[in-house]
Amino acid sequence: MMKKTGIALFCAGALTAGSIFGLTGFASQDNTEQEGKVGTYSLVSTSNVDEALVEEEGTATVEEVAAAVMPAVVSITNRSVTEVQDIFSRLYGGRGGTYEYENESAGSGIIIGENDSELLICTNYHVIENADEITVGFVDDSIYSAELKGGDQSNDLAVVAVNLDDLSDDTLSQIKIAQIGTSDDLAIGQQVVAIGNALGYGQSVTTGIISALNRTIQLDTYTAEMIQTDAAINPGNSGGALLDMNGRVIGINSAKAAETGVEGMGYAIPISSAEPILEDLMNRETRTEVVDESESAFIGISGEAVSEEMASLYGIPEGIYVTEVSGGSPAEDAGIQRGDVITKFEGSSVTNMNQLRDQLQYYAAGETVTITISQAHDGVYEEQDIEVTLGALADYQNIN
Repeated sequence: MMKKTGIALFCAGALTAGSIFGLTGFASQDNTEQEGKVGTYSLVSTSNVDEALVEEEGTATVEEVAAAVMPAVVSITNRSVTEVQDIFSRLYGGRGGTYEYENESAGSGIIIGENDSELLICTNYHVIENADEITVGFVDDSIYSAELKGGDQSNDLAVVAVNLDDLSDDTLSQIKIAQIGTSDDLAIGQQVVAIGNALGYGQSVTTGIISALNRTIQLDTYTAEMIQTDAAINPGNSGGALLDMNGRVIGINSAKAAETGVEGMGYAIPISSAEPILEDLMNRETRTEVVDESESAFIGISGEAVSEEMASLYGIPEGIYVTEVSGGSPAEDAGIQRGDVITKFEGSSVTNMNQLRDQLQYYAAGETVTITISQAHDGVYEEQDIEVTLGALADYQNIN
């Protein structure tokens, strides 16, 4: 366990435009449905990374690793709109109200696979949290729109997808799928290379060693055991690759210690613990078409967001605290109760009602979805998945 030293730990991605050290986050939306079934895809243990790096164990230079893997690392830009309460006009005699402003943040990602129609890229959840628009920049400086395929806030992981048909032949000829290694047999002192979109300036490379293994650290939304490295991890690096000297991904860069007098303490999610989560996310359906109004669905709950402060103070999981369940609604039929906390919809994290509504608009009445709830038993919250058959919004509005 890492001793509590008062050191501030920050996510190393989500670099806010206009502020070099501003760290912000975004939220996940499981947007989408493509026609046809997406098959089952796994992270690759081999790929088109230079074979010499694989054959000659541990003999590659930093230059060779960077040249081989840079085409598999991308920059991710997240644009969102934030609503802010205007307290100043109220203070000076006005009526107050709210206003909106656009926010832009930068992070990194790793190309981990493709299916029949999509290029699949992993990143940190905090890089894409609350996103209204996601764009991906590739090694050839081209930029394309991406959709969030799925996100897991509790493990700070997400997968975004770029439509293969959108990619030019030139871009396709230059990008690569990363080679996935293992973090199970790493050694302290082992040399590593980090690649990512540091400070939002574009891809850059740093190197160092593995400083420690299984470091338990607590970030804003979760606690995890991570790889500690002295390779420079800066704002914008989140979601980028931590590599061994064969060019294999052994970790996903995620956080750094930021405190006066503290240097060289960066953290990465071990790839062996991330792999099953990423495989689940990359095999989700990508829904992009909003259902017709006549097929709009409802669940039948009212709820309030559980903030980080509330979660820490009262021991309530982050998510949507259910304040009311409508009688005869799909939620009531499925067993959702007042006081439950909804944490995921179809496997993707939700933290407020707006996120839940955003996802629900892609599902039609009559579909059965999986909703993850945390329910208190003797003061202890236990998580469970429940199946909910969505009701027709038109019927609900007629009743109410």
